[in-house]
Formats: sequence, structure tokens, C-alpha cells
Amino acid sequence: MDQPGKVRTNQLVNEIVIRELIESDLPLLEWDGQYSHYRRLYLDAYHQTLDDRAVMWVATSEINEMIGQVFVQLNSHQIDLADGFYRAYMLGFRVKPEYRNQGIGTLLLLNAEKDLMARHFQKVCLNVVKTNWRAQKLYERHDYRVIFADPGEWSYQDNIGVWHDVKEPAWRMEKSLVASHPIQHSK
Repeated sequence: MDQPGKVRTNQLVNEIVIRELIESDLPLLEWDGQYSHYRRLYLDAYHQTLDDRAVMWVATSEINEMIGQVFVQLNSHQIDLADGFYRAYMLGFRVKPEYRNQGIGTLLLLNAEKDLMARHFQKVCLNVVKTNWRAQKLYERHDYRVIFADPGEWSYQDNIGVWHDVKEPAWRMEKSLVASHPIQHSK
């Protein structure tokens, strides 16, 4: 029997659309006000997509409900995160609670990785909050490895202009996107 509020995985996978975010999607990222305080961050990330420094992916249901998202920074002033050609940085990875554990996170992750490989990136990194063990397990299942502890200190200006300092101790995780190919011996 299905849990109330849950959509069956096999049904959902056939109905989900993963696509690049368009400007009219920005209000949907706020998830009915839950994340309105990130409005400026979302707008800044969108502006980075316009000059190819980032790409924003969203998962939507058949009725265009925003159910997941992941942002990928391709080029950053912090070159240890994203250098524009070799390493990219994933952030803002989120799936609505009622849609978790149904494969949407995996679909978003694999889609972002496929896009990065097409762009010839060789590595992708991300931070996962140390207390978010479920997300860490997801990344580990997809060959991400912890490379160091990150203090997780960052700031943002909310939707009404107030600055917030955030401290979220995290694990920096990394994955190589370069497939290892067996050596071919010539005759």
C-alpha cells in the first residue's frame, strides 16, 4: 500500500521531467515560500547561467510542480570549486520531502554529471552537511568520495536585504567523471 502523500516510484519516473531552469521557474524554487529567503541567491545563480558560468537543473512533475533541483557552477572565483574547464561544483541539490527515496535525486545527479561530461569536465565536487547522512550515502553510491572536512561557512543576503552568516560543517566530496578505459593492446 502506498504511503499518503507519496507517489509510486514507477509511476513517478515516467512522469518526471528534468530540464534546465528558465527564468519563469525562479518563483517555483521557493517551494511555496519555504525558501523565499534564498530568492536573491536563485536570481544570482540564474544570471550566471546567462553567461555560461552555471547551469540550473530542475525536476518537475507532469503538472509542472517543482519537485527537485540542482545547480552546477561551471566557473567560480573559487577555482578549487569550479575552474571553468576541469572541475565543476554542485550546489542547491534538493528534492521535496514527499518525493524523496523515489530515485529523483539519482536522476538529477546523473543528468548533471552527463551534462558535465558532454562539456568535457573531468571532476565534480560538492559539499554535504555532515549531519545529512542520507545525502552522503546517495553520493557515495554514485562514487563520490570525501576528500576533506569543510567548515561550511558562507553568507547570503535574503529576500528583504538582510545578510546572514551560515555555519554548516560539511564534507567536501568529489567524483572523477573520466571513465577508466582498459588498455587496448595492438597486434
